[in-house]
Amino acid sequence: MRPGEASGMRDVLHSSRPSPDPAVPGNFPLLLIFLAAAIGLIDCFWAVKAPFAVDARAYAMLAAITGLLWAGGYFYGAWRPAPRISAMLFGTGFLVGFTAGASVLNAMLLTVAGPRIDAMLARTDVALGFDWPAMMRAMADHPGLLKLLYLAYGILLPEIALAVVVLGLLGRIVSLYRFVLAVAIGALICFFVWTLFPSFGAMSIYHFDPTLAARLGVPVDGAYGDALIQMLRDGPGRIAPDNVKGLIGFPSYHAVLALLLIWHLRHVRGLRWPVLAVNALVIFATPIEGGHHWVDVFAAVPIAALSVLLAGRIFHGIAQREGSGVLVSPREKRTAPAA
Repeated sequence: MRPGEASGMRDVLHSSRPSPDPAVPGNFPLLLIFLAAAIGLIDCFWAVKAPFAVDARAYAMLAAITGLLWAGGYFYGAWRPAPRISAMLFGTGFLVGFTAGASVLNAMLLTVAGPRIDAMLARTDVALGFDWPAMMRAMADHPGLLKLLYLAYGILLPEIALAVVVLGLLGRIVSLYRFVLAVAIGALICFFVWTLFPSFGAMSIYHFDPTLAARLGVPVDGAYGDALIQMLRDGPGRIAPDNVKGLIGFPSYHAVLALLLIWHLRHVRGLRWPVLAVNALVIFATPIEGGHHWVDVFAAVPIAALSVLLAGRIFHGIAQREGSGVLVSPREKRTAPAA
């Protein structure tokens, strides 16, 4: 195909197709691979230097799955071009690999974390007018609402997987890559803040009597909080995929993920309002089902905004350096931030 014909074809695609397959910078998948691999290497180096009990076999299996997904992404990117499938495989592989490595790193960071700040956060909640124990006692009288919040809180990770698939199938490849990068950036920011000022949530401060605890039936309770405090004191113990605990209290990473889902799916017709409704429930459920302070949830807002901003800057910075005109749908082009 001659240069003029190629240019004309690009113009046709840009003007006539509602959701064209964007041409992403070639180095962007490499950035995702580098980021996940860097976390994995830090984990390996630290595990060798310190007496951590890491289930190496289980994490090696996750690494193999990540590698297979990336190999599939490369195949559909270079040998049998299918940009949507390639992006879905690269994005999914990154989430699997990064999540596994980040969970190990988070457990290891217990050994270098600073002084716990839960008491200060609890006082901040009170100063803002939020009474966590009173809220939990009131929630015990509404088992139906508790069940709804439990379902919403637990559906977050499947939502993330669904978002990658939906964005890929719709050809919103720029949004897909920016979404998974924002997920990683949000995690790293939360890790940094939490390592300096660790916290485990309101459930690590307040304890309920067994009768009330049974009526609440929340997965994260006082006993869970006590276990996290012991880990901060004694170390993470066995680190394995089947033994992962949610360590980060402030800021709430659960709330960060909910906000990122709302933002990146806001232009998907037919999903924007259900996603908004479900993740509004997730945010409301975070202090209840996740045992967080309310201030943990408030802190998620600037973290999510910063993650979106940095992901966009990084993506468009790579595109500019490569000199590639990033082909996006008209809606994405209108809403993309300036590089």
